[in-house]
Amino acid sequence: MTPSISKRRVKELEVYSFFQYQDIESLILTKYSSKGYLIFSELGKIIFKPFIREFIKNYNSEVVYIIGIDEVVNNGYSHVALLTHSMKSRNVKVLHSKLLARNREKYAGKSLQFRLQNPRNFIYTGLSGIDAILVDDVITTGTTLKEATEVLKKNKVNILFALTLASL
Repeated sequence: MTPSISKRRVKELEVYSFFQYQDIESLILTKYSSKGYLIFSELGKIIFKPFIREFIKNYNSEVVYIIGIDEVVNNGYSHVALLTHSMKSRNVKVLHSKLLARNREKYAGKSLQFRLQNPRNFIYTGLSGIDAILVDDVITTGTTLKEATEVLKKNKVNILFALTLASL
């Protein structure tokens, strides 16, 4: 399983994905079970960790922050938190559970129209005046990333780009 990074734009946000969804669908679906803890931990170590190490070598600031989208615990863990935690280092600080959705509606398999009618209503309780990388597991329509970006900008967070495990 070799990643093939692709790039999409959601408004002005660049979103980098490591895989096409269909290529790792069975791995992503483990997030709904306890087995997902092991899978997402390993994906973080072998995909996200090397990426951030390489990025930080060329980054001109002392610290970059990582913000996971809706790091809520299900089945005993948060799959997004496992991905963000894998990037933690001396120069990379993870702000766990600082961007949470107040709307707990499930988006999986839902239409763009449904997503637009049921916004996440994010609340951000982290630091302001920082540079950050936004992280989610999958990008489908981009509505979640768009809404998260708007909330973070209102809180004076400069989003460098977003990372997702897969793009649909």
